[in-house]
Amino acid sequence: MHTQTIMDYLTALAANNDREWYHAHKADYKAANALFEQLVQELIYGIGTFDNSVLHNVPKELTFKLVRDTRFSHDKSPYNPSFRAHISSQGKLPIPVGYYIMLKPNGGTFLGGGLFADMFANATAMVRDYISAHPDEWNDIITDAAFSKYFTVKGTALKNVPAGYDKNNPQAEYLKFKSWYVEYFIPDEDACDGEKLIQTSLEVFKAMKPFNDYLNKALKDFKMPAR
Repeated sequence: MHTQTIMDYLTALAANNDREWYHAHKADYKAANALFEQLVQELIYGIGTFDNSVLHNVPKELTFKLVRDTRFSHDKSPYNPSFRAHISSQGKLPIPVGYYIMLKPNGGTFLGGGLFADMFANATAMVRDYISAHPDEWNDIITDAAFSKYFTVKGTALKNVPAGYDKNNPQAEYLKFKSWYVEYFIPDEDACDGEKLIQTSLEVFKAMKPFNDYLNKALKDFKMPAR
C-alpha cells in the first residue's frame, strides 16, 4: 500500500491550492484517490473481523470530496488537502457513528470515532439520556485499559449540567457535553508506511468499538432530518 504517494499528492495540493494546479494534475489526483479507496477497502475488511456491520460498504461511497464550501469562510482556498472516509454500518452518514480516517500531511492524519457533530439537538439529548441512565457502563468503557491507551473523550460542552439532569450523576461532566468523540493522531512517517498505517488503524479502531457501540445504542432511534 503506497500511502507515500497519497501524502505526496496532498502535500503538493496544500502548496498549490488553486483550481489551475488541481486540473493540471488531475492524473495525480486520480492515482492518489484510487490508492486511498484501496486503503479504505483494506480497512473495511480488517474492521469486519471485529465488526461485520461494515462489510457491505463500497469505498467510494464512504469518502468525502476535496472541494471546500467557501461561501461562509474567510479561507477561500478551493480544496481541503486531505483524504477522508467514515466507515459505519450505514456508510458515511455521521449517525450511526463509526470509524473515521483522515490523511493529511504535516501532522493532520488521525483516526476518529464517536459523535462529532452537535448540530442534531435530538441526538445530543439521546446520548445525554443514555449516559444519565447507564453511567456505570460508560465509566467501564472510558476507563478500560485498551480504550485509555489511545483515547480521552473530547467534545463541545456546556459550562453546567443542563436542566433536567442530575448534577450528582457520577458522569455529570459528560452530561455537559454536546458531542462525544475520540481522536488518535498518527505522525507523517507512520502515515506514509501503508502496512503500518493499516495495522495501527485496526488496533485503534478495535479499541474504539465499545465506545461507538455505546453511542449507537443511545442513538438507535435517531432519524436523519429530511433534506
